[in-house]
Amino acid sequence: MPSILLVEDDQMDIMNVQRELRKNNIDLPLNIARNGREALNMLRGEGGQEKIELPRVVMLDINMPRMNGLELLEQLRSDPEFVGLNVFIMTTSDLDTDRLKAKNLAVSGYIIKPLNFDKFGEGGSTVDGFSLFLDLLMLKDNH
Repeated sequence: MPSILLVEDDQMDIMNVQRELRKNNIDLPLNIARNGREALNMLRGEGGQEKIELPRVVMLDINMPRMNGLELLEQLRSDPEFVGLNVFIMTTSDLDTDRLKAKNLAVSGYIIKPLNFDKFGEGGSTVDGFSLFLDLLMLKDNH
């Protein structure tokens, strides 16, 4: 079963994501981590967290305490188990996207906050973020 991992410390943004998913009839399990460290614990089953199934898509906030989005992304990309994860960066500013592109961390797309799927993927993003996002979520498992 595909799922989404949302790494976000702001409760309003979390509710926003939940609302937009519902609005678009995306009824997939949503795992929520409050920071990068917690997300890694969930993915690896460490730190007293139960290991979650590999998510189809990770939505990742940049600015978080304890381990920010970029630090988490670097960790994921350097781990063979998670190197292929589809990661969408959530950011309030387009300037972040330039800095991120420069870091070459192979993100699938950018989500400009506050999240609104009608405008998803705009803001200088080279992909039509939302249709890609949906495609990744709806991929049939190869079983």
